[in-house]
Amino acid sequence: MTTQTMAYIAPSKPRSRFRRFLRERPEWLLVPLLFVIATTAWQAVIRGFDVPVYIFPAPSDIGWALVERLGSGVYIEHGLYTLSEALLGFLAAAVAGITVGSVIAQFRIVEKTLYPYLIAIQTTPKVAIAPLFIMWFGFGITSKIIVAAIISFFPILVNVIAGLRSTDVQRIELMRSLRASRWQIFWMVRLPSALPMIFAGLQVAIIFSILGAIVGEFVGSNKGLGNLILQMNFNLDTPGVFGALVCLSAMGIALHVIMHRIQRRLLFWADQTKITGV
Repeated sequence: MTTQTMAYIAPSKPRSRFRRFLRERPEWLLVPLLFVIATTAWQAVIRGFDVPVYIFPAPSDIGWALVERLGSGVYIEHGLYTLSEALLGFLAAAVAGITVGSVIAQFRIVEKTLYPYLIAIQTTPKVAIAPLFIMWFGFGITSKIIVAAIISFFPILVNVIAGLRSTDVQRIELMRSLRASRWQIFWMVRLPSALPMIFAGLQVAIIFSILGAIVGEFVGSNKGLGNLILQMNFNLDTPGVFGALVCLSAMGIALHVIMHRIQRRLLFWADQTKITGV
């Protein structure tokens, strides 16, 4: 009887594990389900109303455009160029944002001196100043890196300042009672406490860096997905435009997931329920 009972229970274990997994991570089912429902409705509406492909393509048209241009390497070549612009701009913004934010959080006089200028730079429309960078640095990759860095700089700066100032006061007082210097308190208390908020700013900034690279390519470029979108728009290749947008979306999701994995690996000591991401 025991053997029969074991044989009866064994098949239910994978099913129970699957149900438990869905309860803990329902998005693994809901995300693809929503995608299937949305694309099916989209396809039905476009085909039902016979909308011309150059006005609004169906998902099947976009799929064929993706397969064709991924096979020919067009999306890959231009996508890697845009990705390199975004990553280099993000790295420049991360170094500058963490450095400037740390100095501002440490010295009030620096904040009162620099912060109005930083706000002015942030509120200036990047599309308006992007042509200046194209004129100063040319149509190459340098101007796109600068635009991407400027757009992704401010989220990092704000989160660095907020994180460094949210440190537990009791920990700081303890370090001061041990005669720790300002920079010892910074490295041993303030910075570790601020890392979750700093990574939150980095996750936002890495997405903004892609937007900055595309803005720079729209203004003036000879390569990249932004340049490719402009060419396809001129040729009324709407499925190709949507295919490029799909590539950009996939790029943004991949960078967000990678940044979140790095955050979880480096901040293993932090409360994982407070770490945002997928």
